Parts: sequence; C-alpha cells; structure tokens
Amino acid sequence: MYASRNADESYWDTEYFVPQLNKKVKAIDYASACYIRTSWSSLNPKEGVYAWNDANSKIGKLIRGAEKRGLPIAFRIVVDGRDQGQNTPKFVFDAGAKYYVENAKYPDRQTPFPQDPVFRKYYAKFIEALAKEFNDPKRTSFIDAYGFGKWGEAHHVIYEDPKTATPERIEKYKEEVLDWVADLYSRTFTKVPLVINYHRLVGHPESWAPANPNSERLLIKAINKGYSLRHDAFGMTGYYQDWEKQFAKAWNFKRPIIMEGGWITSGTHRYWIDPSGKYREGHPEDVRKGEYDASAEARVNMMDFRSGDTDSWFEKAFPLVQGFVSEGGYRLYPDQISLPTIVKSGATAAITHRWKNMGWGYCPNNIPQWNYKFKVAFALLDAKNKVAKIFVDKDSEPSNWLKDKSVSYDFKQKVSLPKGNYSWAVAIVDTTDQNKPGIKLAVDNKVTDSGWVKLASVQVK
Repeated sequence: MYASRNADESYWDTEYFVPQLNKKVKAIDYASACYIRTSWSSLNPKEGVYAWNDANSKIGKLIRGAEKRGLPIAFRIVVDGRDQGQNTPKFVFDAGAKYYVENAKYPDRQTPFPQDPVFRKYYAKFIEALAKEFNDPKRTSFIDAYGFGKWGEAHHVIYEDPKTATPERIEKYKEEVLDWVADLYSRTFTKVPLVINYHRLVGHPESWAPANPNSERLLIKAINKGYSLRHDAFGMTGYYQDWEKQFAKAWNFKRPIIMEGGWITSGTHRYWIDPSGKYREGHPEDVRKGEYDASAEARVNMMDFRSGDTDSWFEKAFPLVQGFVSEGGYRLYPDQISLPTIVKSGATAAITHRWKNMGWGYCPNNIPQWNYKFKVAFALLDAKNKVAKIFVDKDSEPSNWLKDKSVSYDFKQKVSLPKGNYSWAVAIVDTTDQNKPGIKLAVDNKVTDSGWVKLASVQVK
C-alpha cells in the first residue's frame, strides 16, 4: 500500500467494491507492506525532534495505524524542494547548508546540495535516528535508500547551479554522493532490505535522456554495498525502456525488484498518450494491465497499490490483483516429503523433502541484510502442538528455488526425545529469531498458531 504523507488513519479502512466478488474489500487485506514516501522535514521538523515519537503527528498516526494492523512499513525520504516545497528541514539551511532555488517566485523551495558538509552532518544524524527506530525486520519491510532528485526518484539530482555546472564535476559529484549515501544507509540499516531506483540516469541532473554511460557502474556499486532494486515507472513505456528491462533481467534472482507504477491515472497524467498505444482514455485498467505485464517480465517481488490509483486495481482490474497474489513474488511449498512414522529414541531419522516455487520472483534469502537466515526446519510437536524438538536443515536454500525447478534435499537428524506420540511439522524458520517460522508457506495443510505446518503422526519408541 502506497500512503501519501497526508494520509490519516482512516486510510486503512477505505473499502473498494469488487465486481467479481460482488462486495467491498479493504486494500490492506491484499497488502504486505505500507510504503510511505515523505519528506525529511515531515519526519524531523526541528533538530532532535522526530515525528514517529509524536503520537499526535499525522505521520506518527499513519505509522502507528500500519503497525496496529500488523503491516510493516517502508520509507523513502525526499529532500528535493523544487516541486514540493520545504522537504529539507529549515534548521538545516539556517545552519548554513548550501542550496539551489529553481524559481525565485518560490524562495522556500530550497534544494540542498548533497555534497555539502552541513547538509551531510544533519542528514546523517537523521538517518542514524531513523535506523535506531526502524532497523527492525518485524517492523520495517524495506528502506528506499537514496532519496535525492525530484520526488526522491534518483534522477534530476542538483549539485550546483546548472549555469555553472560542468560535466566533469557532475560525474565526480554523482559517484561521490552515491558512495556516501549508500555507505550511510548500509551502515545504519543492517537488518532491513535497502533499495535504489535502477534509473538509466541515476544521480544525474537530467530525467529524459539516453542512458548515462556511468549509470550501470554506479548502480552495481550500490548493489555491492547491499542494495536491492526498485523502479518508479512500470507501465510507462516511454520511460521504462530496453535499458531498464535489460538491467532488471541481469539481476533476476540475484536481487529482488520492487515495482511502482509510472502513470497516475486518477487525473494527474494523460496516460493515453503512452507510446505503446495500448492505453485508452478513461480506461485505467489498461494501464494496470501494462504494469502487470511489465512486472511479470521483470519478475518483481512486490507490486504497488499507488496512492490515488488503488480504486482502479480493485474496481476495474481485480483479476490482476488475484493474479499477483497467486503467481507474483515467491510462493514456496514442499510438494514431496518423506519421513518416518516410527523412530527409536536416540536413533537417526531420515527425511527427504522437495520444494517448489510457484511465483515468478524469488525468495531473496541471499541479500546481505537477511544473510541466508531462512532455512527449512522440521519439528516434532506434542499433543498440544507445542514444539518438542526442532531440526534445521542448514543445507536448504530458499533463494535457489525458482519457478518450475524443484529442489530436493536429504536430511538426517538424531531424535532424542522421550517415548510417546508426536506430530511432524515443517516450516521455513528464521534462524535469527529462535527458529520461529518466518515465511508463510503456500499450502492448504493445517497450520498451528505458531506457524508450523503439520504433516503426519510419528511414534517415538
């Protein structure tokens, strides 16, 4: 779910009528995260003051509204002021941070230069505070961790007055700034995925131009520092072009990709002028289909109910919502498990298990922030479904499970339990969280309250 900075808590209760179901539903019931694109100034209005600590602030209520409903949040922090006004706190400029004003009619639309030391001092302090609060995978889905340029989309970045800028200085600033901000985020957010917009003009002062020759190299530098990927123009075919498609393809199954739709069909954009010729005026469902198809091609792990466009997903394109739920991202399940129903206490139990991924994406267990923490585990449950013993198969690797390719494992463990009747159960556990089930499996079997999928009875003799 894409929440605007001005959304209030009622946002979570908005209902949409779905013709295919003949009833109203809430978007939150089909979402796995809440994405908040907001300004630095909204989160840090005064030095040392943070909105998430203020229960009465609008952004604080929005964050708490998501958490109360069990939805992790994600952030993009915007600092550029050319279109939206004071996105960087005033106290930063008062302290001497250098900035650019594009239009003298709007003197408060200040855009800081990201290489400026005063800006960096206060921005680093803010990101450190943000990480102290939100570097928690249970609370935070991901951090959109670049944030410069118009709307924080990693393009049209300003480093100095365009009248005096030179190509040589721009390229120098681009790389140095990317290195600095990527190092800052990767140092502070160690447990939460970081993403960057894989824009063909990443960090560049332009938005509409052929790919800059340095873009791929700079993006790979960010990836090597721990970043994953997102793009903000899916379905906008004049913008999301072959360069973006090829970049995504090169990183499929190595880093996850997050999709955001490019066209705002609720009135802001004339989407029917898209070069594809596939979008009819008055038919936002055409754009939804274009976004969906581009997402399937890029094998994205997450799609976006964009703020202002969510209604068309449910009211005009609900089969696509259902389609992504059933085939997008990753859907992991064990299609074959062989295990003993009688085990002698102290003897070794031999288990064979085979896994499939029915989604077009992959489980990004390999990203640095997760560091292969998810593993297949088998448990022996007592009569009250309480865990008596857990066996973790450390050789199992969910990031290797790709669509239409089954992966099998042979696993042996000694069963040292008192004699009695138990039940086998399986889960993908989080090894950093006491081996608790960490990923919901795509199965219909009985699932215990703690998340274990029960398999069969076993007698320990």
